[in-house]
Amino acid sequence: MSTPRLTGSRARSSASSTGAARRRADAWHAIGVSAIWLTSLVIVALWVSGGGIQTSLAGGPDALTSLSRLTGLVSANLLLYQVLLMARVPLFERAFGHDVITRMHRLTGFWSFWLFLAHIVLVVLGYADTAGVDVIRQTWELIWDYPGMLLATAGTLLLVGVVILSIRRARRKMRYESWHLLHLYSYLGVGLALPHQLWTGADFLASPLATFYWWTVWAVAAGCTLIYRVALPLARSTRSQVTVTHVVADGSDGVTVVMTGNRLNRLRTKAGQFFIWRFLDGPGWSRGHPFSVSTRPYADRLTITAKITGDGTQRLTELKAGTRVLIEGPYGHLTGDRRRGTKLLMLGAGAGVAPLVALLQEQPYAPGEATLVTRDSTAEAAVLSRAIRRLVEKRGVRHVPLNGPRTRISSPWLPREYEQWPGPQLIRHLAPDLVNYDIYLCGPTRWMDSVRADLDHLRVAGTRIHLEAFDI
Repeated sequence: MSTPRLTGSRARSSASSTGAARRRADAWHAIGVSAIWLTSLVIVALWVSGGGIQTSLAGGPDALTSLSRLTGLVSANLLLYQVLLMARVPLFERAFGHDVITRMHRLTGFWSFWLFLAHIVLVVLGYADTAGVDVIRQTWELIWDYPGMLLATAGTLLLVGVVILSIRRARRKMRYESWHLLHLYSYLGVGLALPHQLWTGADFLASPLATFYWWTVWAVAAGCTLIYRVALPLARSTRSQVTVTHVVADGSDGVTVVMTGNRLNRLRTKAGQFFIWRFLDGPGWSRGHPFSVSTRPYADRLTITAKITGDGTQRLTELKAGTRVLIEGPYGHLTGDRRRGTKLLMLGAGAGVAPLVALLQEQPYAPGEATLVTRDSTAEAAVLSRAIRRLVEKRGVRHVPLNGPRTRISSPWLPREYEQWPGPQLIRHLAPDLVNYDIYLCGPTRWMDSVRADLDHLRVAGTRIHLEAFDI
């Protein structure tokens, strides 16, 4: 059975709603960027109004102290961004999406850390030169004699530990649950360092207006964290009453969990989005795990599908019917709101296929206008095979499975069986009129980077490529 082609008023209505959603997304993006630039300009204004430029150009110990002020201000501002970006504030979620926010969080984190260390070094050198004492003595005096510096030192040590554990090589050796728990210590590090900034920082106390600004923005950051990471998820979970109905094996190493709840349509979940899930099934329930919905959202049902790769996913296989679930979300920008074309090319690897299947169930398209490419190590490992077959039979989706061990030739996203195909050529074969397609990618970051490189080779516009990473 096939679905009739969208024509006439139905097609115009679909195009109009898609265009309106895209305009709303562009507006949110502009607001988010403006908010970041505005606070950045405030930081520069504080430093300049305090004579930062003149003092820096004069040289000597005062120049070191002035530069320490600048690095401290920028570091504090980036630290503020870090807290706000991961507080799930709707402004930034709608402006950038989870995938971009995660990259921004990592980038601002490392820059904030290095500028923070530069601030410490410059302060010690500047003060030591002014007082005519050695660096070690000046460091000791700063720690013991200045208000809040003992707390700041403890916070610095915590932040150093979090940064070391966030280096990719160290992070890959840790279980996700352990890494996530240790990463939460960054909040404690920020909390310990903050009093020093607000009690003794010259630029934080330069004027009543500056003091009001800094206390306000940090209070807003703390409030957003409590509201959007704690209070709102608890309220939504209590209201929705989500419980597990059944769990089924999916593929050779996958699992699908079906849940029901009370008027879940009030969550306004869109296909392609994800939640942070906490299953109240015993010890360890507090560790949240991100999983996309794997079928289009319904008013009374949510479904997730995952690959069994660690303790968190292994626990999914042991869930019992009736298990209560805490939800945090929905999040993510891998939705149909950003569509610009009439056709769809979906490329997913492993569990990354889940949100793409949900999107294909939800989005409008005519038979033959959607292609789903799935990548698995073996055919038996593929998830959601039954849902994909229904899409092929009822919606006219073209399914192209790419199974087998990966190749190390020009396009590592392809299996060895297809290594004679240049990646760009295969994409052209799958979507000859590529200009009419929106391309959705979901899977491990390295795999998506390989696909993205071939799309860039084909000069596909960035506005036509939509992606979400499934790595930590």
